[in-house]
Amino acid sequence: QVQLVESGGGLVQAGGSLMLSCAASGRTFSNYAMGWFRQAPGKERDFVATINWTGGRKNSGDAVKGRVTISRDNAKNMVYLQMNNLKPEDTGVYYCAARRSMVASTAESDYDYWGQGTQVTVSS
Repeated sequence: QVQLVESGGGLVQAGGSLMLSCAASGRTFSNYAMGWFRQAPGKERDFVATINWTGGRKNSGDAVKGRVTISRDNAKNMVYLQMNNLKPEDTGVYYCAARRSMVASTAESDYDYWGQGTQVTVSS
């Protein structure tokens, strides 16, 4: 069982930056691939970024490619999402997710554990 707690969301102006953090419980954190997803009001949850167990393989969604960086610190059981040049369309609830596999995935259905989410609002 893994519990995930996101933090770092907030209100930011367009063009600004935010770093989201995800704290994970559990001794086997390093065995899990991790991902970030987001859900805008009235829309389905979308893939943002994923990272494999070592941090050596990463992928990000087309809408955020070049503007986000996912990273992890297995010693601290932490995953991060650095977001730059934020746009109003980045507004939404951002979720951290863990997958019972060492392989990163862009598919929401591949993830087994989810955090409660953190709100990100980008004003124009």
